[in-house]
Amino acid sequence: MPPILPPQHAAHLEGIVFPHADILSVADRLPAEEQRKLQTIHEFLQTEIRPAVGEYWDREELPFDLLPALAAHGLGEIELSGTSRLYRGLVYAEVTRADVSLSALVGIHNELVVGLIDKLGSPEQKDTWLPGLRTFEKVGCFALTEPDHGSDIAGGLATTAQRTEDGWVINGSKRWIGAGTFADFAITFARDTTDNEIRAFIVELDREGVTRTKISRKMGLRIMQNADIHFDNVVIPLDNAIPGAQSFANVNDFLCYSRAWVGWQGAGLQLGIFDKAREYAVSRQQFGRPIAKFQLVQEQLARILGNASASLTMMAQVAWVQEEGRLEMPFAALAKATTTRLARESAAAGRNIGGGNGILTEYDLSKMMSDAEILFTYEGTYDINSLIVGRAVTGVSAFV
Repeated sequence: MPPILPPQHAAHLEGIVFPHADILSVADRLPAEEQRKLQTIHEFLQTEIRPAVGEYWDREELPFDLLPALAAHGLGEIELSGTSRLYRGLVYAEVTRADVSLSALVGIHNELVVGLIDKLGSPEQKDTWLPGLRTFEKVGCFALTEPDHGSDIAGGLATTAQRTEDGWVINGSKRWIGAGTFADFAITFARDTTDNEIRAFIVELDREGVTRTKISRKMGLRIMQNADIHFDNVVIPLDNAIPGAQSFANVNDFLCYSRAWVGWQGAGLQLGIFDKAREYAVSRQQFGRPIAKFQLVQEQLARILGNASASLTMMAQVAWVQEEGRLEMPFAALAKATTTRLARESAAAGRNIGGGNGILTEYDLSKMMSDAEILFTYEGTYDINSLIVGRAVTGVSAFV
């Protein structure tokens, strides 16, 4: 998979052949057909998506006009594609390489919405939603986190669902819900008032009693439209309960998979950081030579590439474990904590290579540094994921 470099730098790079950022050839493990598909997606994302998203990021807007193109390349139905786990992970990495916010939309859409409805939904729910979800004509969101409950959501979830003759009545609030401002429905987790079990429901967001407010002024992931969603006596049909999600345990696999997906985001972001840092280093002239000739710059590029390679190969092993059906939360937590920690370090090094220009979002390096902070924090903070791993390797829980 050759590197993609913008035309404006061609004069500086004439005669130079650069190795791909996947220097250990993780993508070569894929079957030939999946390699071809990944190459097509890589070229599409780098030539059509990455150059277009910067201004949207600056304005905190989602580029709705790009969704049909994403769908045309199969990014709305990755979890229904029947492809290998390694391929799916590398696709998530490639979307992140182009833009972290869009990768959050694509990943949540596939891992937590499409995947959950496909595996746990009723036949009617699948027929109603999956066709539109495949093409991004319909968008769902995953409403689990609450204003007062994030890391402790399993025990502290406060949103309620009361069964009545008219249907389920949903009351409560959710926070940080990605795509919540524009989604057609929310997979909403609520505590059944009859037995205290946490269940999942499809709540159409145009129903009476639903209010949603955009969360603005974020330091990163600015394209993703996060929302506060409030449910005030929202009545939904009894059939909107997701039959396969009758307890929190039923959705643990999806939370585990989504944590592994963020691990792929951490790896993909570092590929993007390396791309942009190297591109800048070989084209930026100081003291009569490209700054790529300076030892300190080369050390930082080597460090970024080492972090990216370690993350990518770690995630390839996670994909194999997941393919075998052996992925457990400590594995996913270790992967997510590690790749996002390394992404944070790589982002700082990349921004430093950019010097003064590195603080401008037009060069992408400061944008990626800000987005790295979000990956480090969401889907379980670094500290929480570390404690999950600590509990697994010591047999002692730090949570209680």
